[in-house]
Amino acid sequence: MRRLKSMANQHNKLTKSDINKVYVRNLFGLQLGWNYGKMQGLGYAYVIMPALKRLYGDDPEAMKKALDMHLAYFNTTPAMSHLIIGADMAIEEEMGMESEEVVRGLKAGLMGPFAGVGDTLFIAIYRAIIFSIASYMALDGNAFGLVIPLIGVIAVMFVRYRFTYLGYEQGRKIATEFGNKLRSLTEGASILGLTVVGGLVASVITYKIDLTFNVGEVSMVVSEMLDKIMPGLIPVLIVFMSYKLLDKEKMTSTKLIFVLIGLGMVLGNLQNILNIIVGIFS
Repeated sequence: MRRLKSMANQHNKLTKSDINKVYVRNLFGLQLGWNYGKMQGLGYAYVIMPALKRLYGDDPEAMKKALDMHLAYFNTTPAMSHLIIGADMAIEEEMGMESEEVVRGLKAGLMGPFAGVGDTLFIAIYRAIIFSIASYMALDGNAFGLVIPLIGVIAVMFVRYRFTYLGYEQGRKIATEFGNKLRSLTEGASILGLTVVGGLVASVITYKIDLTFNVGEVSMVVSEMLDKIMPGLIPVLIVFMSYKLLDKEKMTSTKLIFVLIGLGMVLGNLQNILNIIVGIFS
């Protein structure tokens, strides 16, 4: 009986009202419950809930599994998230919870690249253009300068609305027309996500070891030697250590922040620390 009920739920179709509810929730709710552990994960589950109720409302087990999937780590530019959520809804509508691996790969693979594009378009460029024009007009006493930001907000809201349906339409094509290629898509999205994370590790994390060895007239800087072995070796080790610590039961993201602050202070002053220790025992 449960199997028949689950199979029936997979054929439930989302209505335009469901998609519009998801869109409205995304406008105001994606950042709700933001935290260092899951970032937008809790907000994502809240946003997509109208679609989940339609698809899995009569199957508590499937609903629990879907919520567990959507409460996972997620973080991207809010304006670009509509594309991911739209595609997610379409894939789950066509495949039910059989799409779990595909959806996880889609979210993990696209949220990084979309964040880079979205931050550039909707934060850096958008704000620079809209608020610069509005500010100069306001300084000149032109009241229309107050209206320009409102026009910009309405335009962005419309773009985000279209993104929701664009993601939904493309997600449906992925699920129906390219069903036999979903595994390749998932693997490709996972590889893309890992590539983005690897690039961020090397470019964003800049830990340096303040330690130099002097052998005669030759001076060896430890950080430079490690970079010759593998560029970005120290940042990679820091990230690996962070993941290992977060696996510990009593370790939280807040505690990890203080651990990293302390580690940075030690690594940045390692030469001075060693000099003090040598001075004590000499």
